[in-house]
Amino acid sequence: MIETFELTKTFKAEDIETVALRNVSLKVEKGDFIAVMGPSGCGKTTLLNILGMIDNITAGKYLFFGQEVTQLFEKQKTELRKRNIGFVFQNFNLIEELTVYENIELPLLYLGWKRKERKNRVEDVINQMSISHRKNLFPVQLSGGQQQRVAVARAVVANPPLLLADEPTGNLDSMHGEDVMLMLNELNKKGTTIIMVTHSRRDASYSRRVVHLFDGQIINENFNSII
Repeated sequence: MIETFELTKTFKAEDIETVALRNVSLKVEKGDFIAVMGPSGCGKTTLLNILGMIDNITAGKYLFFGQEVTQLFEKQKTELRKRNIGFVFQNFNLIEELTVYENIELPLLYLGWKRKERKNRVEDVINQMSISHRKNLFPVQLSGGQQQRVAVARAVVANPPLLLADEPTGNLDSMHGEDVMLMLNELNKKGTTIIMVTHSRRDASYSRRVVHLFDGQIINENFNSII
């Protein structure tokens, strides 16, 4: 699904150049569940943004389903991202003016799904996530755990093959955090490939493989037993 070859990312500000990622080579197979760990500032979120085609690389190669991403125009990358990648963020990123139902429906509107198809799919996902009784509420009326559940539902409503999660339990207490991780684990068992940035060893234990970053480089990888 994904291959990076000596991927490097630098940021420049006036005369200062900061290397966020250095020669990162990574292979992600369909069905993987990978946790990316490391100290703050080591490049975890930068790597996730590049894999999600939100940010560009400075050097190296990034192949997505065999296609060289760096050779694509921004419009092409946007289209590829819309159809293949779902995002889950630490801060939920729900639209406050929209209901739970409308937040989840939004990706399908962007993809041009017909009204009946959208309704059927959103209802299916809402039921799967056990939030049907809250579909007409607004994000401000939900707990943190409920908001993250909605965010996951929105990320997977279009059935993307890849889910990118940036500290998905970072703003949740342990009980709600475990609930979200069990949900991600079930999605992975059903075939969704997941790459998750986390500081939590508990959250990382749900993954199949842990990639450790330090100073922008992969220093080691290890495999977990499948939960």
